[in-house]
Amino acid sequence: MTEPKIYLAPMAGVTDTAMREVCVSCGAEMTFTEMVSAKGIAYRNKRTQELLAVSPLEKKIGVQLFGREPDILAETAKEICGLIGERLFTIDVNMGCPAPKIVNNGEGSALMREPALAGQIISALKKAVNIPVSVKFRAGFTQKEKNAVAFAKMAEDAGADAVTVHGRTREQYYSGKADWNVIAEIKQAVKIKVIGNGDIFTAQDAAEMFHRTGCDAVMAARGAQGNPFLFTQIRELLSEGKVRTYPTEAERIAMCLRQARIAVREKGEALAIKQMRGHAAHYVKGMKGAAGLRAQVVHAESYAQLEEILNGWLAKK
Repeated sequence: MTEPKIYLAPMAGVTDTAMREVCVSCGAEMTFTEMVSAKGIAYRNKRTQELLAVSPLEKKIGVQLFGREPDILAETAKEICGLIGERLFTIDVNMGCPAPKIVNNGEGSALMREPALAGQIISALKKAVNIPVSVKFRAGFTQKEKNAVAFAKMAEDAGADAVTVHGRTREQYYSGKADWNVIAEIKQAVKIKVIGNGDIFTAQDAAEMFHRTGCDAVMAARGAQGNPFLFTQIRELLSEGKVRTYPTEAERIAMCLRQARIAVREKGEALAIKQMRGHAAHYVKGMKGAAGLRAQVVHAESYAQLEEILNGWLAKK
């Protein structure tokens, strides 16, 4: 199986089936579900189970789990393998989420402060499933606790097949700049696959990350919001040495409406359009009169209304 090199990151509340489908259509070679609670699956929480929906276009999907109980994570992973089947490329365990409600439960990036427990989780997952297990984490919890290299070695020793490294600390959340040097250090320190994450907003960023870190794959997150074309551009630059695709405003709006239609199909109109407001705001960013357009799309109540707003704006140009 060909190893994918261009990933769409898991983003809670963002990377639903609709967003993942348009990103795959633009060249994302691998996608991840939103962060899924292992306990939520174990306790049959309906909303959590819905996060496991997979688009027909997704050929390589990773499910990202979070939790801190090795046995619950292992059982959940085993169940997910049965549910999704052969398109499930990896089980990824989140050890990097900075959200207070996750960290305060000792999950996400809090596990960077408990490497022994983190290792037990990875080992339990490896014993439970027959597909690769990956771990996503940050440079460290705080600037003074930048233990990512040691953490990556621990993950490798525990049996992880790959690590994804976001070059910010938990303390930084998404502010400042990602430290790509940490990714390069980890690539030198371990033999397993290293995926670089943090500040991939352009195709040039992706090429630069490959060059500076030697990473095996890059993972785009916020840079792909309202811009699935980023994956097309990365593939063009890596394969041809130049970017050819620069979407017009009409093409961006058409893609936004395509994503909205998929979301409506998957979730029903009321919920889909409510969630699409934020996506639409990203799609129109940088367009002339974007502030006024954003003010309209964030109040759209139906697909027809969203389409009318966006196509009406185009018609006035």
